[in-house]
Amino acid sequence: MKKIILLAILGTFTLSAQPKTTKADVDGWMTELSNWGRWGDDDELGTYNLITPKKRLEAVKLVYEGISVSMARDVEKVVADDNPSPFKHTMNNVGLNNPRQFVSDTYEVSYHGYAHSHMDALCHMAFNGKSYNGFPQADVTADGAPKLAITNYKQGIFTRGVLMDIARLKGVESLEPGTPIYPADLDAWEKKAGIRVQPGDVVLIRTGRWAMRDKSGPWAASGNSAGLHASSAKWLKDRDAAVLGSDAASDVMPSGIEGVGQPIHQLVLVAMGMPIFDNLDLEAVGKQAARLNRWEFLVTAAPMAVGKGTGSPFNPIATF
Repeated sequence: MKKIILLAILGTFTLSAQPKTTKADVDGWMTELSNWGRWGDDDELGTYNLITPKKRLEAVKLVYEGISVSMARDVEKVVADDNPSPFKHTMNNVGLNNPRQFVSDTYEVSYHGYAHSHMDALCHMAFNGKSYNGFPQADVTADGAPKLAITNYKQGIFTRGVLMDIARLKGVESLEPGTPIYPADLDAWEKKAGIRVQPGDVVLIRTGRWAMRDKSGPWAASGNSAGLHASSAKWLKDRDAAVLGSDAASDVMPSGIEGVGQPIHQLVLVAMGMPIFDNLDLEAVGKQAARLNRWEFLVTAAPMAVGKGTGSPFNPIATF
């Protein structure tokens, strides 16, 4: 009985040890963590600048098993609680009476949200009317975003990736929806995995979201999902990560901060100029990394070259 009481006390202490974060804190971090002007007043690449030729050459040396694993979720074609806009796939020129040699199809997708694996460009979000590096949100029109568009990354992402398997750290298959991930958790994973995030890396956060969904079915992840607490943004800045990715949308939902819906998106996209990979399926790469006991690998990814686009569906690859 004494042991149970002690554990309860310790559990309460651990929860209360996390400082309460307010909107004023997040507003302050918008300045403290800012990369505006770091690479020039006209810069549209943000932390992509950290993926230098030297960094790419170092990433190549991580490939010595020759094993590649997709980190994209198979497209979802059915309406679900986390997928109000399913991928539309229409077949053309099919059937026994088709006189043509070729069959074809049409794709249609509204990819932002919690269903489809995609990359966020820096124009995807603004704060107080300004996107990264001060570009006005008002300049984005029905014609698209003239600055910070996804075409800035058409040369592709080619760098070291680090998988931070927070579900594995906690000894569970998947984190419960709404579980916040703090800087201390990220430090603990580095210690457990014997690895440290370095400048120019892609940081990949596995919560086990898809393992839970495959087992128990979809839920409204946009309002209830495990992810990074706002205080983890400074950790990413201190490590000089180039890209943030996760198996949901990076932010813990709800954020727990009154007046701020998605502080990680806000701090990462707008203040730091760091592109985001949303809704990756990290189950296969997590199993492969655990089998090899290797939590670093080459990441390759390329968005569609959509002029003035705010992002793109894509298929990122981990190669060991």
